[in-house]
Amino acid sequence: MTPPAHTEPAGPDGIVIRPMTPRDADQVLVIYQLGLDTGHASFETTAPTWPAFDTTKLPHHRYVATRTGAGPHAPEQVLGWIAATAVSDRCVYAGVVEHSVYIHPGARGRGVGAALLNAFVASTEAAGIWTIQSGIFPENTASLRLHHAAGFRTIGTRERIGRHHGRWRNVVLIERRSPTVL
Repeated sequence: MTPPAHTEPAGPDGIVIRPMTPRDADQVLVIYQLGLDTGHASFETTAPTWPAFDTTKLPHHRYVATRTGAGPHAPEQVLGWIAATAVSDRCVYAGVVEHSVYIHPGARGRGVGAALLNAFVASTEAAGIWTIQSGIFPENTASLRLHHAAGFRTIGTRERIGRHHGRWRNVVLIERRSPTVL
């Protein structure tokens, strides 16, 4: 069950959080690639195609943060997105998802990530999901701060778990256990 889209601004600067749709594909994938280009977002180096993205992400837990441009006919700008994948197809893990959140470089530090995480947590809890997890490169301190502020905790570090751009990388494992889904 997906909660309704926010009809009121959910963050500063008139930011609105709403479910992601296929019309957001181009902007979502550009933001994804911009994050990958930092070298601190993922082991991936190239954003997937929209069909590949659409196939792997859970349909009911995808959101975008948007702001409408100036003027009555200005296009809506996607400032960031959040989405999840199932961690396993085993029924015992039905309430566990792994998420990703990406913010456009020009929108970072303005509450977009927090607004997306709030909507995402509400969506997952409404669906009975009890654990949200992710892995973050330790160099991505802004993401670690954002997640800790949203109630995530660090559960450990996987050392030298994979090679990325020719060097071994560590990954900090984080999770948020729902206080309401029992």
